[in-house]
Amino acid sequence: MGVADLADYPWDAVAPYADRARAHPGGIVDLSVGSPVDATPTVVADALRAATDAHAYPQTMGTPALRAAIVEWYERRRGVPGLTAANVLPTVGSKELVALLPLLLGLGPGDVVVHPRAAYPSYEVGARLVGATPLSSDAPADWPAETRLVWLNSPGNPDGRVLDVAQLRAAVARARELGAVLASDECYAELGWAAPWDADPVPSALDPRVTGGSLDGVLSVYSLSKQSNLAGYRAAFLAGDPQIVARLLTARKHLGLMLPAPVQAAMVVALGDDAHVAAQKERYRARRALLKPALEGAGFRIDASEAGLYLWATEGRDAWESLGRLADLGILAGPGHFYGAHFPQHVRLSLTASDERIGAAAERLAEIS
Repeated sequence: MGVADLADYPWDAVAPYADRARAHPGGIVDLSVGSPVDATPTVVADALRAATDAHAYPQTMGTPALRAAIVEWYERRRGVPGLTAANVLPTVGSKELVALLPLLLGLGPGDVVVHPRAAYPSYEVGARLVGATPLSSDAPADWPAETRLVWLNSPGNPDGRVLDVAQLRAAVARARELGAVLASDECYAELGWAAPWDADPVPSALDPRVTGGSLDGVLSVYSLSKQSNLAGYRAAFLAGDPQIVARLLTARKHLGLMLPAPVQAAMVVALGDDAHVAAQKERYRARRALLKPALEGAGFRIDASEAGLYLWATEGRDAWESLGRLADLGILAGPGHFYGAHFPQHVRLSLTASDERIGAAAERLAEIS
């Protein structure tokens, strides 16, 4: 399978529901996508502006300052000590890495790429792009011998599920047993809500309690889009096994996958400033505190959603029916059908809307409580 054989972009199917939602007298409340609406922190934007004299090609591996900032951030915020510049690599957002990792690792027909049962579509797209076989499975014991890449996503998109240390340790052990690379997509890790993740840090796959002190075969992938409102910057990075990082660096040099120099400078500042991250988390916490009970009052059950930017909701009917019911209230959600075959009765609602729009959604849901 190649690029020409990929399915149509699934969000096109939501367009009729968006039209219904826009017809509401109070306007649409678009909770269907996870694109930040809040301002980029001034301290980060100032760093970008100060670095606009970018006359030379940027470094694919990242500037020394950026690599040092990533290393320090993993120790300070994720509980992962002992990394060096050889363990880290910036990426042009995280979606391109998710989709391209099977290609960059040299996977192809006969190889299996495992991803979560409730999953962002790009994990499957990356497998199909190289002719590998995607497999949705959350049970390490079920991963077949042909597995060469395992994607974890904790906190999960769309379901907000968090994997604890024991679950991560079991996944890493099974991947090593199979000789597979384990890549953990952790871009929502700063946004924990339900106990214990409202107080304890969400663990990384690179945590020594998970890896036993060895990074062999393990990668962590992270994005600043969510915690720092930098989606438009395409600011992300990976960390882990230095041998895999070196292979990826070589491939990315050949492909010209370089992060713009001003973005690299802005990332250094973003990674070193925890205050704006805490402030943004409180914005999302307040929105969640409005939307979650409003959905429950309207007959939805919220599953998982322990962390991250989404509420994973069901009212026990097909997701397209729920989408229509919400659209008639002027609320647009994402159907569970887009996140694998296992959750046809769930919808995903994002917290990435303004306070006013979240408040409007809560008021409209109260009308049908």
